Formats: sequence, structure tokens, C-alpha cells
Amino acid sequence: QVQLVESGGGLVQPGGSLRLSCAASGSIFGFNTMGWYRQAPGKERVLVATITITSRGWINYADSVKGRCTISRDDAKNTVTLQMDSLRPEDTAVYYCWGKRAIDNSQYWGQGTQVTVSS
Repeated sequence: QVQLVESGGGLVQPGGSLRLSCAASGSIFGFNTMGWYRQAPGKERVLVATITITSRGWINYADSVKGRCTISRDDAKNTVTLQMDSLRPEDTAVYYCWGKRAIDNSQYWGQGTQVTVSS
């Protein structure tokens, strides 16, 4: 069974940085796209960033995080990482790792990791 496990959330002051990691239980090449979504209290879950699991690794960012976040993947470690810099209080949310399987487009979610940006 495919599992996605996030790590790296926590409490950080405004302007600070956090690095989130998502480890897949198998090879990430079973996915055609992976990425991160977030859900703030009382709001719907929204896309943060995605990366295709292809040789080019096409990347897409939400406008709200462009220039502040970097998504990357480590094929050898089967991980996808989100580096978040210049964090703002409005970035506070539960961050979820997401993946879409190549074989049937089924979608998988991690359990979520809390990111809190507060002074």
C-alpha cells in the first residue's frame, strides 16, 4: 500500500524558514505528479506547489508562495521537499503531501504536518 509521510513542520517566527519533507513508501516514479497542499483553519485545502516525476520535473507554485517556496525531489531517497522561506502568519496551516499515481491517476495524501508562523 502506498504511503506518504510528512515531516518538518513546527512553530517559526515571521520571516523564518522551514523545510518539509515527504517520504514515499515506494519509488516516487510510481507517481506522475507529487506536491504539497495546505489547509488553514476554517478554509478549504489549496495547492501550494507541485512537481512532475519526469526527467524535466515541471514545477507549479501557487501565487501566494512564489518566490518564497522551493519544491524539489530526491529520486534516490524517494522524497519530495518543500523549502519555505520568508514565512508569514498567513502561511499557518496543516500541510499535506500529495501524489497522483501514473498507472490509474489515483490520489494519495499524507497525514499532514502543522506549520505555525507566529511571534
